[in-house]
Amino acid sequence: MAIGVFDSGIGGLSVHRRLVERFPQADFVYLADQANTPYGGRSGEEIVDLTRAGCERLFAEGCDLVILACNTASAIALRRLQQTWLPGVRDGRGRPTNVLGIIVPTIEAATGLPWEHEAERRGDKVEKLDVLAVFATPATAASRVYEIEIDKRRQDVAVFVEPCPELAGQIEAGAPRAVLEAAVAGHVANVTRRIGRAPDRAILGCTHYEIISDVFRAALKPGTPLVHQPDATAEALAAYLERRPEYQPGDSGRRVFLTTGAPGLQHDLAEAFWGAPLRFDPA
Repeated sequence: MAIGVFDSGIGGLSVHRRLVERFPQADFVYLADQANTPYGGRSGEEIVDLTRAGCERLFAEGCDLVILACNTASAIALRRLQQTWLPGVRDGRGRPTNVLGIIVPTIEAATGLPWEHEAERRGDKVEKLDVLAVFATPATAASRVYEIEIDKRRQDVAVFVEPCPELAGQIEAGAPRAVLEAAVAGHVANVTRRIGRAPDRAILGCTHYEIISDVFRAALKPGTPLVHQPDATAEALAAYLERRPEYQPGDSGRRVFLTTGAPGLQHDLAEAFWGAPLRFDPA
């Protein structure tokens, strides 16, 4: 078995790199749906269909476990696929098969509470609010998953989600740093204006944004903690594999990179983030 990592493009490399560091002997297959990136402005049905197709391709590559390293796919498609599609896939394959997302571990990291926990609703006045900014694609923002799920667990955390319509596409295309800096500064200024002050913490709620996390740090108030999705996902996967020994991640250290877009070397921004030349094969 190998572990599949799926994203609409290069953003999921931020999660993939941390998983490779955490599980250096495991076999990984990364699939970037660059022919259809970005997902953030697509309809819900399109996102579900594209995510299903990506998972099918990774299952065909020998993966029994797929990580959706994409907030949009995790927010819009994951639950529906788990409930209505995966049971039939498991029956047809005759072995354990699953798809996991990155939003659950991110919310666990942001709240410090397990996903199963739901706070008792007392209506007590909260003396001090922890203001959390979430930068996300329009589709993730429209789902309101971060506001809803964090509020279930913590009444003392106020969530402000800032949609960033063009940012994932700019990162995917390898936009100049000055362009990215101006875009991020604008989004940070906008959410700060909506809150009325600087946020206490932030989530980069699109894995593309982790690739330019230094740009976000420079735009946010100095010292603003970031909730890192790659770290949260890696720790959650380690706990999952410990609970579910039927999933064996392989032990040959195999690395495969596939794309539905143009195969070949990636642009300088992706390679600088990955730390080495990065070549994708056709999916």
